[in-house]
Amino acid sequence: MDTLSRQHTLGDLLRRSARRFGERLAIQCGDVAWTYAEFDRLCNRLAHGFAARGVGAGDRVAILARNSHAFAAVRFALARLGAVLVPVNFMLKEQEAAYILRHAGARLLCVDSALAELGRQAARLDTRVREMVWLPAEEPGAPEPGMVPFEALLAADDAPPTAEVDARAPAQIIYTSGTESLPKGAVLSHEAVMWQYVSCIVEGEIAQDDRILHSLPLFHCAQLDCFLGPGIYVGAANFITARAQPDNLLGLMQRHRISSFFAPPTIWISLLRSPLFDGTDLGALRKGYYGASIMPVEVLKEMGRRLTAVRFWNFYGQTEIAPLATVLKPEDQLRKPGSAGRPALNVETRVVDDAGREVAPGEVGEIVHRSPQLLSEYYLDPERTASAFEGGWFHSGDLAVVDEEGYLTIVDRKKDMIKTGGENVASREVEEAIYRLPQVSEVAVVGVPHPRWIEAVIAVVVPKPGSGLCEADVIAHCQAHLAGFKVPKRVVFAEALPKNPSGKLLKRDLRRQFEHAMEPPAA
Repeated sequence: MDTLSRQHTLGDLLRRSARRFGERLAIQCGDVAWTYAEFDRLCNRLAHGFAARGVGAGDRVAILARNSHAFAAVRFALARLGAVLVPVNFMLKEQEAAYILRHAGARLLCVDSALAELGRQAARLDTRVREMVWLPAEEPGAPEPGMVPFEALLAADDAPPTAEVDARAPAQIIYTSGTESLPKGAVLSHEAVMWQYVSCIVEGEIAQDDRILHSLPLFHCAQLDCFLGPGIYVGAANFITARAQPDNLLGLMQRHRISSFFAPPTIWISLLRSPLFDGTDLGALRKGYYGASIMPVEVLKEMGRRLTAVRFWNFYGQTEIAPLATVLKPEDQLRKPGSAGRPALNVETRVVDDAGREVAPGEVGEIVHRSPQLLSEYYLDPERTASAFEGGWFHSGDLAVVDEEGYLTIVDRKKDMIKTGGENVASREVEEAIYRLPQVSEVAVVGVPHPRWIEAVIAVVVPKPGSGLCEADVIAHCQAHLAGFKVPKRVVFAEALPKNPSGKLLKRDLRRQFEHAMEPPAA
């Protein structure tokens, strides 16, 4: 039976949007603007260019770049070949980026000028990368020497590639940190990602007349797949920037009459605190979204006072579910403050105990999901895959309570993840880096409240007697081995770490002990 007639993948999505909305604005970044018809033809040309360099179905192509029109084009061009996108966090060190390139087996690496040197250094560290592609950025620039320029990849042929792509095939591998020191690759199919698009469109009321500003990194599935992909699906106008600074964002919001904007609480707070905020015309803004961290209730109230026409949504989830899992809608923002909301369309969620039994309202349990949005597997890791899907449910690793109305509130992270400024930090990875210092006897890394970053990484260190270790030494060591957002904001020293009678470290006690560690000193 002919499967091509029923094919519906990410590549098909763009083609169908182009047929429906051909002359509408699809993408604008800096001085570059493409209609849907132009974007569709360009992605065809780019797909043919990748194919001419040997990229085919199943091949992994990594991208280490800031937000741009070119990033969006690479995303959809690879989808049309059945190739697999591997976004790389540009805040990583070269060793961290190299691990992802090696583990994914990436053949090509796409970079922009700002990250070209990091890409070169990472690619040299025993990876399979055989060629690098230079991508234009928001600001015009010259191609990097020795790399294939983006324009050179644009073949003359703008006909759709003939590749038959299975919707169940991988569309992307997104690496996510866990409690282990090495990240794991969540394999997400076209089918999973597109089910998630539908959830976002319905739950977030994403619509054709939206003018969406995309400023959070597209290497994150939150911006890429909760907003850019759904925006393309419905025919919205998508404005892309690599600079999430308040002056740039406020200027773009006013200039382009932005009606829809997503950011973690840290960015919303920076906008409110900007001296430009009150003088900026934000009259077009109607939809505001946040995620990655809980929005402080007082900040939410302030946003309501100062952005009276804006309705807000909290999107909660994780990479493995592509990523939307639950939604707190506008009418519940102040009625259920701090809540992650209820399960999204296409997601079934329970909160269970260690035996897999659903907990009673108010009791703490682990969040588990069933959904067509879920990852297919952890790449090259059948043991972790089997463990994550134990009992026929995906185990999120997040602990929560659920109330009588079915609203979830996250209370802890079973996998001990810290979320600082919207970035995930595995405490064990930071601990292992600090343990490399010979003066360290013991260390525990926890997240504590922070007025700007929502959570801050702090390290509690037990030094060896007479070592003379100081805070500056530990921070300098971490800066040399870890991405900047993983480096502790503070290092405190202790004679011992709290443990229970069986010797298990009591991190909850540390969080409680140091919960005010990042507050400014009283006047």
